[in-house]
Amino acid sequence: MDKDADQILVGEIGAAQGLKGEVRLRSYTQTPADIAAYGPLQDETGTREIEIERVRVTPKAIIARIKGVTTREAAEALNRTKLYASSAKLRPAEKAEDGEWYVADLVGLAAVDADGAALGAIAGVYNFGASDIIEIAPVSGGATFLVAFTETTVPEVDIAAGRIVVVLPEELKDEEEPENK
Repeated sequence: MDKDADQILVGEIGAAQGLKGEVRLRSYTQTPADIAAYGPLQDETGTREIEIERVRVTPKAIIARIKGVTTREAAEALNRTKLYASSAKLRPAEKAEDGEWYVADLVGLAAVDADGAALGAIAGVYNFGASDIIEIAPVSGGATFLVAFTETTVPEVDIAAGRIVVVLPEELKDEEEPENK
């Protein structure tokens, strides 16, 4: 299965919760409980279908009941299973509200400066808790660098044109300038 083309990571099953087969669930959807609304999901191999029967959101976790899982042992066997939804089940990217994109749509886009000069390509998008960060693989090769994914540093995202505009912070501009000063 080519997850890059068709499958979007929407969550991951965590530890077993209780004795009757419930699991903790890490949801990557905007509204965490919505993960159950996509219908049957696939594991990362694409060979197993996993259906979330119900979810309940607690102050500490999302707890889910998986169809066919009725014991703690069966729930433990699912720990760390990544859950994918077909992109056809999700809201089409072209109907996204302003400022909303799928990470899969951003990876691979060209990164250019405000004048249109190539900086590199988006290698990844991450969130370590504070805000989103984009990883850029420079045109010249070498080590990738990270830039905050904010309206200030990324004022324009044009999926159709295959590019984003990046305003580099001063400390990165010095590193990106040619060494023939």
